[in-house]
Amino acid sequence: MALKHFPLPDVGEGLTEAEILGWRVQPGDAVTVNQVIVEIETAKASVELPCPWAGTVRELLAEPGQTVEVGSPIIAIDLEGSAGEAAPAEGSGKIGEESNGRIATLVGYGPRTASAKRRPRKGREPVAAQVVQAPVPEPVAQVSVPEPVAVAPAVAQQGGYVPLAKPPVRKLAKDLGVDLTALSGSGSGGVITREDVQSAAGAPPAVPAAEPGARERRVPIKGVRKATAQAMVDSAFTAPHVTEFLTIDVTPMMELRERLKSHPEFRGVKITPLAFAAKAVCLAARRTPDVNATWDGPAGEIVYKDYVHLGIAAATPRGLVVPKVRDADQMSLKELAEALERLATTAREGKTTPAEMVGGTITITNVGVFGVDTGTPILNPGESAILALGAIRDMPWVVDGQVVPRKVCQLALSFDHRVVDGQQGSQFLADVGALLADPSMAITY
Repeated sequence: MALKHFPLPDVGEGLTEAEILGWRVQPGDAVTVNQVIVEIETAKASVELPCPWAGTVRELLAEPGQTVEVGSPIIAIDLEGSAGEAAPAEGSGKIGEESNGRIATLVGYGPRTASAKRRPRKGREPVAAQVVQAPVPEPVAQVSVPEPVAVAPAVAQQGGYVPLAKPPVRKLAKDLGVDLTALSGSGSGGVITREDVQSAAGAPPAVPAAEPGARERRVPIKGVRKATAQAMVDSAFTAPHVTEFLTIDVTPMMELRERLKSHPEFRGVKITPLAFAAKAVCLAARRTPDVNATWDGPAGEIVYKDYVHLGIAAATPRGLVVPKVRDADQMSLKELAEALERLATTAREGKTTPAEMVGGTITITNVGVFGVDTGTPILNPGESAILALGAIRDMPWVVDGQVVPRKVCQLALSFDHRVVDGQQGSQFLADVGALLADPSMAITY
């Protein structure tokens, strides 16, 4: 007799290992071709593996509960002779042996989805891997293995016909309710393909998966994108973010904006909702200075700033940049509007310098220009608050007990909870909202 080692095959799912659930045979048992000898569990399903040879079990090389890599021998079988050795069902590589850089897949007589339920993992004792290479007798004459005949069906242990199909095809047939025994395979050697199953089920053939990298474009991470990504990661995983939201009626603000357009002092000045928001942030920060402070962990201090260097998030062809309006708290509404226009023009032209993007104390991101209602902005590193200004929309609003159309906007404030408590963050957001809802409130600040 010749001793053969049966390696754990690739079950056609692209997996590299499986767990031995249980053996159906023991040393000394006689086995026949296509007899189920072991049940394994992959990351997707329980699978029964049939034996490709007839003979006698010499040794079990893996224990139940043991995880085995594809290609590792799991059982040793003494063959009955040349007539008992079955050929692999696919290709020239033997089952489980490496061919062209991969382990040959077990097909034809190959793994069927187990009907038994998945066994629980609890209570299993870990089993040390004991893959033992059984002693191999002196070299014997190599038995030639005939190629599989396409029309020769395999015969199951109980005498039933076992169709030739890979495990994924068997699963597809099961999902679609197709009886594989009623199909004739169109693949090499009579193997049933996915197309055969889908045709029998009346389903449209699956579109072949695109080759890896097809219709894709890779761009190196560098420059502004790299710096922005690192800053956002540093902020998100350093400062504990809290975000609060507020919906406000900004009709009075929009009416004031229209009046200012015809005012001699504002002639030629582009007054935007962002300019009003910038002014509101600067005024509200006076009453809640915590939002304009910085957490200095190494020094164990909170640094309060007596100035506002207002960051304005700007989308540019180079990526997101956040230039600063220096000493924004010292500027009038007109001066802020002019500064924002210069800042936007410089950013669009890609001329924002690194020096203009550092040293900010609080930031505004105007997501409303993209038609977005609101969001949960991420803090710029070193800052304790960022305000998102949403789109201004015509919406029904209750005024003096009556539902009327109004200009409505949503605000979102994210803040560093190490520096800003909920009461302080809420007060600041409410103040900004009050100033935008009724600009005349600015006279009280």
